[in-house]
Amino acid sequence: MVYTRDVPSTIRPLYQEMTLALSPSFRGAARVVFGLALLSVFACGDSVDVILATTTSTQDSGLLDELLPVFEVQTGYRVKTIAVGTGEALAMGSRGDADVLLAHAPAREKEIVEAGLAINRRIVMHNDFLIVGPESDPAGIRGSSDGAESVAKVAASGARFVSRGDDSGTHIREMSLWESAAIEPEGDWYISTGQGMGATLLVAAEMGAYALVDRGTFLAMRERNGLVPQVEGDPLFLNIYSVMETNPQRFSRLNSDGARAFSEFLVGEEAQEIIRVFGVERFGQPLFVPDAGKSEESLTN
Repeated sequence: MVYTRDVPSTIRPLYQEMTLALSPSFRGAARVVFGLALLSVFACGDSVDVILATTTSTQDSGLLDELLPVFEVQTGYRVKTIAVGTGEALAMGSRGDADVLLAHAPAREKEIVEAGLAINRRIVMHNDFLIVGPESDPAGIRGSSDGAESVAKVAASGARFVSRGDDSGTHIREMSLWESAAIEPEGDWYISTGQGMGATLLVAAEMGAYALVDRGTFLAMRERNGLVPQVEGDPLFLNIYSVMETNPQRFSRLNSDGARAFSEFLVGEEAQEIIRVFGVERFGQPLFVPDAGKSEESLTN
């Protein structure tokens, strides 16, 4: 049996109107036939499923667990999240393999927008990066606010540093620190996991190593890893998240309506309020700062 509640909310009024127009004797059978037909149409994902490619930090921090149910109840869309490094998320959009993208590598994002592969890029929120490490701080970097100088001290000391190594937004930012320090990170002290932020933090904790991490994921996992903040406050640690839609004029079979709805939701008042208070009750501070309507220049100046 297919019940009215099982039908996506976006087509529920039509479904009810069609079945109520029939006599009671045929209504039950009609609901089964119509319901199965409608569900089979929408099961393809073209109208109900919205494929979101996003960085692992939005998932590891728990933020998506707060945002997605609200969006789905309001709109009837169903979000299928693919949490990968930002590089891969943007690559998915560039191939037309995702409807909407939530990433944190501004330079890379602008590239695919300029190439016409994504549209309507808008800033959603920000937090910051920090370098974390073991309590013993073998490289002696605690209290510094200079990221490049700190990673240079880590390399000189031979202390271990764990990198995501996955072309994510965090990895891209980390590599800019090594570049600023004029150091090519290699050797037994430098470990590349090729994994997401949560897994990389756990490896760093097990090895007593340093790592670059976004504040949201660090706070969400702090009780599990035992690492402590070592370096924070560098202006280069600003971490901006933006949403953009894959360009429907470049790719067929995209759920462009769903992508636009999700994009509008993230910059809307309700989602921005969820972002504003997320983490305050548990950690005493927000994990992200809402930024809808702001420009990158206003955040960096």
